Amino acid sequence: MALILPYMPQKFVWMFSKRYVAGKSLDEAINSCKELNKQGVKITIDVLGEFITKLHEAEQNKNEYLNVIEEIQKNKIDGNFSLKPSMFGLLINKDICYNNIREIVAMAAKYDNFVRVDMEDTKCTDLEIELFRKLKNEFPNNVGLVVQAYLKRTLNDITGLLDLNTPESPVNLRLCKGIYNEPKELAFKLYDEVKQNYLLNLEFILKNNIYAGIATHDKSLVENAFNLLEKHNISENKYEFQMLLGVTPELRKSIVAQGHTMRVYVPFGTKWFAYCTRRLKENPKMAGMIIKAIFKKG
Repeated sequence: MALILPYMPQKFVWMFSKRYVAGKSLDEAINSCKELNKQGVKITIDVLGEFITKLHEAEQNKNEYLNVIEEIQKNKIDGNFSLKPSMFGLLINKDICYNNIREIVAMAAKYDNFVRVDMEDTKCTDLEIELFRKLKNEFPNNVGLVVQAYLKRTLNDITGLLDLNTPESPVNLRLCKGIYNEPKELAFKLYDEVKQNYLLNLEFILKNNIYAGIATHDKSLVENAFNLLEKHNISENKYEFQMLLGVTPELRKSIVAQGHTMRVYVPFGTKWFAYCTRRLKENPKMAGMIIKAIFKKG
C-alpha cells in the first residue's frame, strides 16, 4: 500500500505526515525548535530537498541555508544544521557543490556552530566522504558526517577517517541504519544483520574516541548502546542520541530522562512531500491509515 503514496493527493498525505515535518516555513520550524529546546532536547535543522537538476537551484539552496543560520542564531536556538550535498549539485559539478557547502560551513563556524553532511545513496558515498575530508581539514570543529550501518563498506569508511581524528578535534559521526534501497551486494537486508553491523560500527567509533551521534529509534539498539557506553566508560561529552522529529517520542523522552544528550532532526520546507512519503513507506501501518482515510473521504 505504501507504494501508492506518491500518487495520493498531497493535502491528504500532509494531514498524516506533518508530525514528521516542522512546517513549510522557517518561522514554523523555529517554533518547533524552541519547543524541543524547552523539553531539554537539542536540534539539527534541515531544509528539505535533494538531487537537484539545475545548478541555479544550488545557489538558491545555499542562500536559504545562510538565512537559516542567521535566524537560528538570532533566535538563540540550541542546535546545529544538516544538509544533503545532492541539494547543492554534488552529482552535477562537485566543485560547485563544495564551494556552496563550504560557504555554509564557514557561516556556521563564524557562530561557533556545526554542519552535518548527510549521507545519501551509494552513488554519492565516495563523493560525500571526499567532501567531508576537505571541509574537516579547514573547519576541524565545525563539520560532521553521517555513516550508514546497513552498508557493508561502512566500517572501512570509518577506519579511513581515523587520520582526521585528534583529541582536539575528533571526527564527528552520526551512525544511522540507512534508508536507501541498495542492492544486496552493497547492503545488508535482514534486520539482525543490520543491527549486528550497527553495533559493530558503534563500538569501533566509541573505542577510537570518535564523537558518536547514536541515531536510532530501535529500543533494542538503544539498550545495546547503553551497554557499550558503560563498557567503554564513555564520558557524556563524547556522544549523543539522535532521532527524527515525530518518531518514537516516548523512547526519546525516556532517554532524556536518564540524563543523555538528545538531538532531534527537524526538517522543514516546501519540498516536504518526498521526505514524508519516504518516512511513511518505512511505517506501513501509518501508510495504510492514510490510504483508508482517503478512500473513506472519497
